[in-house]
Amino acid sequence: MDEPRLLDGRLKIKHLLLVDAVTRLGTVVGAAGFLHITQPVATRSLHELESILGVRLYEREPRGVRPTIYGQAFTEHARAVLAQLVQAQKHIAELADADRGTVVVGSHLAGSNILLPRAIATLKTERPQLTVIVREGTPEVLLAELEAGKVDLIVGRLTSHSDSRVIRITLYSESVQLVTRVDHPLTDLKEVKFSDTAGYPWIFPGVETALRGELEEFFARNDMELPTNRVDATSFLTVRQLLLETDMVAVLPSLIPRADTRLTTLPVTLDQISHRVGLTLAVNRPLNPSADALVARLHETAEEIASPRLDG
Repeated sequence: MDEPRLLDGRLKIKHLLLVDAVTRLGTVVGAAGFLHITQPVATRSLHELESILGVRLYEREPRGVRPTIYGQAFTEHARAVLAQLVQAQKHIAELADADRGTVVVGSHLAGSNILLPRAIATLKTERPQLTVIVREGTPEVLLAELEAGKVDLIVGRLTSHSDSRVIRITLYSESVQLVTRVDHPLTDLKEVKFSDTAGYPWIFPGVETALRGELEEFFARNDMELPTNRVDATSFLTVRQLLLETDMVAVLPSLIPRADTRLTTLPVTLDQISHRVGLTLAVNRPLNPSADALVARLHETAEEIASPRLDG
């Protein structure tokens, strides 16, 4: 592939947007609808791009298209370019008005109940005109949005280390515990064993989360079948309400019940399940000033959480 061909004026931003949409949605029709263009226009633009690159980007399948190795590789580069453009727009806007700006932060269960809200509250006290947008989602969805520049950073559990695409920064370590409402029948037992939970409904994290796999392994190590009476949920509000209104049991980060007087933990050790909470940032994409300010507040809040002053 002759690299200057991408710089000869034929490649347009519309081509990058189209590749991102087609790869994400799996159909040209779906991508056309998402971009508010007709299907023939989308198909013609895709052919233009393949002509520029000199390779085939997608293979047809019964219900859509699948990216080839070239399509997958170019999608990653296209998303990186689009993300840089998004950040450039934010950066210019913030330089034009230093007291305003926008930061988009992705969040999943760990860190969403104390760390992120406290950091945002502090940031808004300092910069009240700054806009903070919080997007909840599964780790996989949020990583895709981070790569595409749709979120500036992710706050949540870290299940792997930094790689060629993202930087993961640990803010503090936190255990996970069995959680119920305070007047759950299991709280009346003098001694609670993991097997005692077998007769109760459970709330499991989604199948796409690392915690789900670790929890399944924990059941196996304790010679217990996975509960058939269960709900899969990752939304903190949903999980909390289910715990309060039912006899369900859930595995949650330890800070959640510590900050909620209506929830409690069961004295069952889950030491095999480690838990690091931190930041996930995109490699080679500098943070805009607003995101940088939030990261600084997150570090400060994490230090407070890790200290004995949490309950004070």
